[in-house]
Amino acid sequence: MGITAEQYRAQLQALLPSGAAWSREPETTLTKFLAAIAEEMARLDVRAEQLVDEADPRITSELLPDWERVAGLPDPCVTAAQTTQERRAALIARLTNIGGQSRQFFIAIALARGVPLPITEFHQFQVGESAVGDALNGDDWVFTWRVNAPTTTIREFAVNESAVGDPLRSWGNEILECVMERLKPAHTHVIFGYS
Repeated sequence: MGITAEQYRAQLQALLPSGAAWSREPETTLTKFLAAIAEEMARLDVRAEQLVDEADPRITSELLPDWERVAGLPDPCVTAAQTTQERRAALIARLTNIGGQSRQFFIAIALARGVPLPITEFHQFQVGESAVGDALNGDDWVFTWRVNAPTTTIREFAVNESAVGDPLRSWGNEILECVMERLKPAHTHVIFGYS
C-alpha cells in the first residue's frame, strides 16, 4: 500500500525551516499548498504500484497492447476480435511456449486456448503387430494425426480476467485449427475431428 497524501504532507512540512513564517497550522495557505502537492505525490505513488502490476503479463490490462506488440501479436491466425481473456491467454502462450512435437505439447497448446482435447495418432497396419479390428492404414497414415475437438468451443466471460466490452460468450475453433496447422511438424498431416 502506498504512502497517503497526509503522510506526504507531513513529510513536506518536516522539510520546512523552523520559524514563524513557516507555520504548520492546518488553515494556513502554506499548509494548503503542501497538501495539494502531497495529493499529487500520493496519486503518483498509487500509479507506480499499478505499473508494477502491469509488468506481469498474466494480470496486465493497461499495457496489454504494448505487451502484444512486443510479443508479435495478434497471431496471424486471428481474424476476428478477441476478448481480453483470449488476448491475455495468447500472450502467455507466446511468452512461455518453448516448442515441441509431442502429443502433450499440442494438447497444452489447445488447453491454453481453452479447448481440452485428445489427439489420435495413426499407425500403419503391420502383420504380427496389429490386432484384428485395427484400421488398415497404409504408409501415408504414419505421419497423420487427428485433433478431436468439440464441435463448438464456448469461452465464457470471467470476472477479473475479462474487460468491459468483452462478450459474455464467444464460440469457434478457427484459431485452434490455424495454430495447429502452423505449429505441426512439417512432415506430418493434421486432420480435425469434431464431435
